[in-house]
Amino acid sequence: MTVGVALNASDAKNQIDASVELAREAAAAGLRSAWFGQTFGADSPQLAALVGREVPGLHVGTSAIPVFGRHPLVVSSQAQTAQAATHGRYHLGLALGTRLLTETGFGLPFERPIGRLREFLTALRQLTRDGSADFHGELLTAVTPLPARVPGAEGGVPLLVAAMGPQTLRVSGELADGILPYLAGPRALAEHIVPAVTAAARAAGRPAPRIVAMVPGVVTDDVDAVRAKFTEQLAFYEQFPSYARVIELSGGSRASDLAVVGDERTVAAEVRRYRDAGATEVVFSTTEIAGTADRRRTWALLGELAS
Repeated sequence: MTVGVALNASDAKNQIDASVELAREAAAAGLRSAWFGQTFGADSPQLAALVGREVPGLHVGTSAIPVFGRHPLVVSSQAQTAQAATHGRYHLGLALGTRLLTETGFGLPFERPIGRLREFLTALRQLTRDGSADFHGELLTAVTPLPARVPGAEGGVPLLVAAMGPQTLRVSGELADGILPYLAGPRALAEHIVPAVTAAARAAGRPAPRIVAMVPGVVTDDVDAVRAKFTEQLAFYEQFPSYARVIELSGGSRASDLAVVGDERTVAAEVRRYRDAGATEVVFSTTEIAGTADRRRTWALLGELAS
């Protein structure tokens, strides 16, 4: 099992420079991967490519690009470019996104999300594997009258999906290389998520999927104060049925119940629980929530666990 961190430098004077410095620090701590979210700010594949180019050996990933408002041809170009820039260390994460952000931000109807994900993955797999596509679906078309291959990315791009619900897990098992569940605790992973996506992959004749568990957490002595910060910051997710469902399946009532907060012994034990639940990789996010000292303390522990 590998261990990584999600990097967030959106408050820095220069997000790119700060992300590179954070990535160097993460690699020095022994962490294996750095991941970047996608909202309406920095372009995450480009950011990952720049960071991966500057920090050799560190795997970089996007977690995750919503399929609404994007097209497989464009995402393929971004992903293959990042893969060539990092010499095979880039991992592409996709997501359904949410009705709120899709309809408010893009002005697009959030309709048939599972069907769109299936068609998006089908076309994208052709593009990243072959450098060409001739896909005509109900919801999108992807055709390459000109080559879409990026030299240096011939090995393809790992495709992961932020999947937690039954339908997205089935599509991901059939068409993706793995999943990126967030706010899904060990119980939900072991009893619902891992069995579902693994069964779908097996039925499709695909290898066992990667399970990259995205976990908010930090090593700290100020547990109550940090837990309160997580309660405030993660409350946003509680309005979405998909997250509310997986939080309940994990045994929590609030999103912050899934945050891992405590000393080194406590956090290490929780990482082991994720591993025992089927996670092949654990990526800690929001490690900056309690300040620089606790972030570095967290990374030091995670680096030890990664080795």
